[in-house]
Amino acid sequence: MTTISARQNPSPPPAEAAAPGGLDSLAPVSRPTVQDVVYAQLRGSLIQGAIDAGQTLKIRDLAGRLSVSTMPVREALARLVSEGALEALPNRTVRVRPLTRARLDDLERARRLIEGELLAFALPRIAADAAALDRLARLTQAYDELAPPALDASAETADLNHAFHFAIYGAAGSEVLLPIVEALWVQSGPVVRLAAALFPKAEQARATEHHHAIIRAIRAGDAAAARAALGADIGRAFALVRASLPEDA
Repeated sequence: MTTISARQNPSPPPAEAAAPGGLDSLAPVSRPTVQDVVYAQLRGSLIQGAIDAGQTLKIRDLAGRLSVSTMPVREALARLVSEGALEALPNRTVRVRPLTRARLDDLERARRLIEGELLAFALPRIAADAAALDRLARLTQAYDELAPPALDASAETADLNHAFHFAIYGAAGSEVLLPIVEALWVQSGPVVRLAAALFPKAEQARATEHHHAIIRAIRAGDAAAARAALGADIGRAFALVRASLPEDA
């Protein structure tokens, strides 16, 4: 009988034996394409309210501003058209969708419904998480501390407002509803832009009153009060814009 020694058939070292489920679970890191970067910038500008409703977007102009070729711009615009934030016109140009009363009503209704659901899902998780509550309070305080001229500029306040809301919605843990809300915010950007210009100067100190009310309701575990405060926060911007439109809009 021939015996096989340990030298002839060495056992694998412990590190190699433990590899499956360890380092083998790592995946290659993907790099964002130029189209992804262009899309993210355009999408962010829409969410911030940096682009007016009805404004035409020219591919060559955007490509020049972003220092890219026209192809990634064209592809990014097509994605935003498919999401409902932009619309393609017959002459092959693209524009931000105009604001009409019917569109305002539809967007506001969708945001109240879906964001209200996410808030209700997230409330018990945030109420039990002191760090999450503290973050909401800090974001609101940072907004409150901005001087009135910064409120008119809206870029910083838009970022803080977005961070506040999505800190709540992200806590709901819904992979289905969160992208829907993100798409609604992209479509709502022009509403936020116009509402910021219409917001009465005398009331700027109350700009975050509904955020404070949401935080109080979360601390109290009161889902109904939280939904009401969120609805009032969403509805204020839409009401300002709706009142500014002509009756036949």
